[in-house]
Amino acid sequence: MSAVLLVLPLALAWLCRPPAFAALAPAPPAVAALEPEPLDETSGTSDPLPARYPVYIARSFLPHTTIPKRPRLAVITYTVEAGDTVFGIAEHFDISPESIMWSNGDLEFHPDDLTVGQVLNILPVSGVYHRVAAGETVESIAKKLSVQPAAILQNPLNVIPADFKLSAGQMLVVPGGEKPYVPRYVSHYTGPIPASSRGTGSFSWPLSGYANITQGYWLLHRALDIGGPMGTPIYASDSGYVVFAGWDNSGYGNLVILDHGNGYITYYAHLSKIMCAFGTSMAKGQQIGLMGDTGRTTGSHLHFEIRYQGVQRNPAGFLR
Repeated sequence: MSAVLLVLPLALAWLCRPPAFAALAPAPPAVAALEPEPLDETSGTSDPLPARYPVYIARSFLPHTTIPKRPRLAVITYTVEAGDTVFGIAEHFDISPESIMWSNGDLEFHPDDLTVGQVLNILPVSGVYHRVAAGETVESIAKKLSVQPAAILQNPLNVIPADFKLSAGQMLVVPGGEKPYVPRYVSHYTGPIPASSRGTGSFSWPLSGYANITQGYWLLHRALDIGGPMGTPIYASDSGYVVFAGWDNSGYGNLVILDHGNGYITYYAHLSKIMCAFGTSMAKGQQIGLMGDTGRTTGSHLHFEIRYQGVQRNPAGFLR
């Protein structure tokens, strides 16, 4: 009995041993064996891969079908068409809207002035297209536009002489460059404001009905452009005192400025007609003029600004 108990574990271990795959596996078929068998004339069918053959899965090469955009290697021009905006053009060419403003003369000072047929310089990258002034150097330009000199020197579009002396009128592409913002300021009355003209600090929309925002508040346009038909009535956004009413040569056209006596001032620009006089008090909601397209502008709209202590604020955060 003890002999049986000794032999039984040995037998079970032999039966449960792992199979010797290397010794038992059949040799892989030759390449010729994978060819389809001849057509079976009795059945009219063929067996291209008989069941007795092993199945092999071949990995196919799948190339990338998305072709990356090729970078533009030159400054090109674009002619403005009807319906174009600075933001739309910038998005189309994959650059920042500021780059368009900073690369086309005094457009940066007149963000409302984009006309059909106008030819714009389009940089291959976001930055500044800078016209060299007499006496400027690579270092002074780099400092002015907040970049390192290498950004100018290493750009292949810039022809820099061996002595690094720049020529007046020469155009330079400055990748990543930024111009400091310079707000437009209109000289107006800054004396005492009657107590009766003091504003509430709560601003209403300066026109009634549907407000069509044609250009919002951004770095180089710190105002709201509100579109509408020519002659749409424009109203005082809050009670105030008329400190300017007339024509402005900086691009605002027919302009009304209200001082609200509490640190706030509002601008109403591009009016077709002014219906208030300098030195008068205006109640909130009182009509001050009619919408127009005077000055440097494209189409009928109201350019509306809210300034607090001289700083332009986003009107969208104040209007109720």
